[in-house]
Amino acid sequence: MTSPERPYTGAVSTGGPADVRELSGLRISKLSVGPMDNNAYLLECTATGDGLLIDAANEPDRILELANGISLRRIVTTHRHPDHWQALSDVVQKTGAATSAHPLDGAELPVPVSDPVEHGDTLSVGQVELGVVQLRGHTPGSIALLWEGDGHHLFTGDSLFPGGPGNTFGNTEDFVSLMNDLEERIFAALPDETWVYPGHGSDTTLGTERPHLAEWRARGW
Repeated sequence: MTSPERPYTGAVSTGGPADVRELSGLRISKLSVGPMDNNAYLLECTATGDGLLIDAANEPDRILELANGISLRRIVTTHRHPDHWQALSDVVQKTGAATSAHPLDGAELPVPVSDPVEHGDTLSVGQVELGVVQLRGHTPGSIALLWEGDGHHLFTGDSLFPGGPGNTFGNTEDFVSLMNDLEERIFAALPDETWVYPGHGSDTTLGTERPHLAEWRARGW
């Protein structure tokens, strides 16, 4: 639980405790799971106790322990790469949660996508609404989730990290696509104080990353 003595930093490690951020109407719990240091984010509407999980990446028992006492309604998979859904089948089986992903990536997930989402859609967790932003490049159907409640909070999967865009595996067309979407749909649309919660590693803000956009373009990754 976040407190003045232990403010949220977003610094987590595999096997370690979740870092919890208390916001007005929303509690965000960040947990690192699995051998690739994947971040799983549990979002809880504090008014209703309903929960939404972003990326059931690995270690289903730890994810289920984190969600104990919460009504987990939905699991969103940010993209189709296997390190982001190793726990999806188990968590769905135990909770009966609905599943969401973009149609371009959803067919490769281990369970059917009950509620596919497209760019511009919204998802709800209790009284909290999240916007869906498609960021094409890391995979065709990569999505981010945006909450504009108590500040701006953006969950980017593997599309944006501290220090640059997600891996496009040497594909120039994919890199340009991802950079275009990041610049047009994220950096041009959101303020510097927007907090970024990536699929691996530490958090960042758009203001921290914005000065480096031209540098990323020039280096090509």
